[in-house]
Amino acid sequence: MVKTGSTTGLPLKVVVWSTGTVGRHAIAGIDRHPDLELVGVWVSNPEKVGRDAGILADLGRELGIEATNDRDALLALRPDCIVHTAMADDRVFECIEDLFGFVEAGVNVVSSGPVLLQWPDRILPPEMLDRLADAGARTGASLHVNGIDPGFANDVLPLSLTSLSQRIDEVRVMEIADYSTYYQPVVMQDIYGFGKPLDHRPMLWEPGILTMAWGSVVRQLAAGLGITLDEPLTEEVDRRAAEVDTKTASVDIEAGTMAAVRFQVIGKVDGVPRVVLEHVTRTAEDQVLEWAQPPEGGGCYRVVITGEPFMQCDFVHHGEHGDHNVSGMIVTAQRLVNAVPAVVASPGGLVTALDLPLVTGKGLVAHA
Repeated sequence: MVKTGSTTGLPLKVVVWSTGTVGRHAIAGIDRHPDLELVGVWVSNPEKVGRDAGILADLGRELGIEATNDRDALLALRPDCIVHTAMADDRVFECIEDLFGFVEAGVNVVSSGPVLLQWPDRILPPEMLDRLADAGARTGASLHVNGIDPGFANDVLPLSLTSLSQRIDEVRVMEIADYSTYYQPVVMQDIYGFGKPLDHRPMLWEPGILTMAWGSVVRQLAAGLGITLDEPLTEEVDRRAAEVDTKTASVDIEAGTMAAVRFQVIGKVDGVPRVVLEHVTRTAEDQVLEWAQPPEGGGCYRVVITGEPFMQCDFVHHGEHGDHNVSGMIVTAQRLVNAVPAVVASPGGLVTALDLPLVTGKGLVAHA
């Protein structure tokens, strides 16, 4: 198959940065994309160095690209874009340094994190944002951070729905999910605190951290709606203990330890909630049944627009093998992969969802 799509008529050269829960799907997505060509893969695990990208992505075949942990060697390939999916939640500023460094080297980047870069206004200091803007102006390279949440489920999807509104009283974007099959021990145990006593306080539940992580969602929606929010944003957290011992892919949860959480980041205007980010996270489907439920098992992303008219949209997904946590990694990867051509074509510097044209799955329709 001849790949075309860049201004040169050649496929865009892409490097995938990490081969974990999202990166392995990014490799598969690039392999299927008619306008992209995989030219390199970075790995942090020394045991993966030298292994073929197709094997690391469980494609069942080799792609002829060996993984490496040599940053400079990958940059020397002069890729058009890096699809960066490395773990960022526990190394935020180190990860930001990596991303800014890529832009300074003249390489476009799409990344799944740190999520605060989705809309970093009021989160990062001005001098950091100036550094990125200056690098983009000098090199022409762009940085776009997105995914599914923060990402499509709470930027493009809800803002598109508001185009149907006559009056908007509140926009609420929700993730309602059972994380029992989600394999990410650092996130589940260290960041969320699942399986820990309720009096244990991971950093995520300290004041201001939820705003740092998901405030970008609320502020970007407000910008898209043209409203100015009261500051600071309001945070609400309700953590619940397991009633019975619960086993998950990442952690065994004993009865009496933390098993479910509902949190909100609320943007108000003159004291009235107008934009709300809400997460309902369970580690078993039958926990805290009074909280919001998905329309079918597993989970969903939900947009609720209160006003005239009232609208509710449930976005349900699952993989070919039925697991919504696997498909959650796929949609995260594909939102990045499919945005590569638009990000490469964008002016240098930070590119948000409000800056991009319509991104579609062009070229991905299956052939008989």
